[in-house]
Amino acid sequence: MFRFPAALAASILCCAAVAQQPKGPAFEVATIKPAAPPQMGPKGPMMMMGIRGGPGTNDPGQWQAMGMPLSRLVAAAYNVRNYQVSGPSWMDSERFDITAKVPPGTTKEQFYVMLQNLLAERFKLVVHKESKDGPVYALVVAKGGVKMKESPKIDPATDGDTPPPPPKIGPDGMPSKPMGRGGRGMGIMIGPKGLRMQGSNVTMERLSDVLSEQLGRPVVDKTGLTGEYDISMDFSPEGLPGMRGMPVPPPGAGPDGPRGGGPDVGEGAPSLFTAIQDLGLKLESRKAPVDLIVVDSAEKTPVEN
Repeated sequence: MFRFPAALAASILCCAAVAQQPKGPAFEVATIKPAAPPQMGPKGPMMMMGIRGGPGTNDPGQWQAMGMPLSRLVAAAYNVRNYQVSGPSWMDSERFDITAKVPPGTTKEQFYVMLQNLLAERFKLVVHKESKDGPVYALVVAKGGVKMKESPKIDPATDGDTPPPPPKIGPDGMPSKPMGRGGRGMGIMIGPKGLRMQGSNVTMERLSDVLSEQLGRPVVDKTGLTGEYDISMDFSPEGLPGMRGMPVPPPGAGPDGPRGGGPDVGEGAPSLFTAIQDLGLKLESRKAPVDLIVVDSAEKTPVEN
């Protein structure tokens, strides 16, 4: 779990209690149940994990969370990044499936209140907000200049006509996302050699968002680059705060199977800080105010549906 050093505690700028959630919009129906445990595959644990649906999507009437730890559900409810949620360590390991029916015409702001109320009701969640001066990273162009390839422009009139094809597994056991048309967007995939970050038509703002999730602290775009780029880099998951709550294969889960004598996942892979330099970019440490959602209390077992 990402925590600021104790020395920064004195720099709290504000502390607003959110001990009781306001009455307001609510889901028509919502069910919560423990998620199935990860299934052990030939290259480590595998499980469905993600969020889909809700206001602003092609399925606004239903919202689903699959295999999500409570820490990430809190982040979704308060519309913050995962690194902005501070709470007990079990919130990263206890996973849940949620299916909720969203009333017609619900706005995104109303949806957030619905999810906050649901978590308060079922998990007895109590939180408060804080703002602290903390460490951030600035994304800058490295000495030697940009080494990324600029992506071909996509016609907005036909954007979305081609659904993105699924990733394919290469000879090295690593998943690979198609580049170019149909592969637009950004994703991180887990394989025996570590993590692979890949995408097309990626802006520096989007890249900063993805990096911030992995590094567990804000990443601010200071590159000055306005284009969209093809990005592909492999790096080790070791020590990344952004992997909290993610089913990372344990040591020994390699091509030969769990404890089958295969190499550790990501063994020998460069750190994210090293890998990003191959793109002609660099991360610099700085300090800035960071808003946090601090969990004061929550129940591991939700109230029955």
